[in-house]
Amino acid sequence: MQNAIILHGSTDEEEYFNDKYPSQSNLGWIPWLQKQLLIKGILTQTPELPEAYDPNYGKWKKEFERYDISKETILVGHSCGGGFLIRWLSENKVTVKKLVLVAPWLDPYRARPTDFFDFEIDKNMQERIGEIHLFVSEDDENDIQKSVEIIESNISGIIKKTFTDKGHFLLDEMGTEKFPELLEVVL
Repeated sequence: MQNAIILHGSTDEEEYFNDKYPSQSNLGWIPWLQKQLLIKGILTQTPELPEAYDPNYGKWKKEFERYDISKETILVGHSCGGGFLIRWLSENKVTVKKLVLVAPWLDPYRARPTDFFDFEIDKNMQERIGEIHLFVSEDDENDIQKSVEIIESNISGIIKKTFTDKGHFLLDEMGTEKFPELLEVVL
């Protein structure tokens, strides 16, 4: 059975504990994409990953692995969620239908004192993934641009979609919760 899992990124502690902001799994285009996929008959989960202000790979892995992942699964990761998926797929030789990375972040300058991104990218990952798509905007931060460079130099066969004005693909930068270009790629 085809299914999808959408992973959010990290945030700062102030936003995480402030009720003015939605939870990370309900931010921006994530709930919109989930609803569009559900309408198409694709069971779609948007797990709330633990302590997004201080990502811990072991905790995120435990939550993520609660979901069924098979050769029919579509994985979508935003920012740190995309970086997590690259690590998880590098360390777990699992076959999936599609991997879609939106502004993936690998903390290339090691801004956070954590081992979240201490891993080797599996250069053969694309052999187990039907399609790999990457969305990036030229006006995103330098660490995202560097992360994209690292990903592209290690994983072949990536289909890249570059924007000029979407920033980090957050609501305030995009101006809308709708992300039709992403929906088209996921479907």
